[in-house]
Amino acid sequence: MALQFIVGAIVSVINIMIHALVTVGAIGIARTAGLRHDAGPRLHLMAVMVATASALMVAHTMEVLVWALAYALVGAAPAGSDLIYFAFVNYTTLGYGDITPIQAWRLTGPMTAMNGILMFGWSTAVLFEVLRKTLDDLGVTRLPDGR
Repeated sequence: MALQFIVGAIVSVINIMIHALVTVGAIGIARTAGLRHDAGPRLHLMAVMVATASALMVAHTMEVLVWALAYALVGAAPAGSDLIYFAFVNYTTLGYGDITPIQAWRLTGPMTAMNGILMFGWSTAVLFEVLRKTLDDLGVTRLPDGR
């Protein structure tokens, strides 16, 4: 059981590092974009939010791939299992249960879910901060049509 926690902790830390790098980059790009907006406020806001959400989705996908690699390295799932699918199901807390870890690695699923939900919460906070910062940079508390 201790080995499961160690592997889970290592993978989680790697994923936190990936998320931190993407977050710092996304916020930096949003700040820079706020200083250079030539388009109308709606178009600019949409572009910044789409770019930020896309970057965060790439980060989440990379994090799932890290979990899938870890599953492969330790043999956490039955032979022939689709490890990327298994990692996605665990990371998103979907929990279909059609693939289950082998007994010796059964804690990896909940640890993956714990890591995923933390990263999704972090992404939500980043999206909100980018939205707030972009609106501040645009000097807009309301869009031109009153929304």
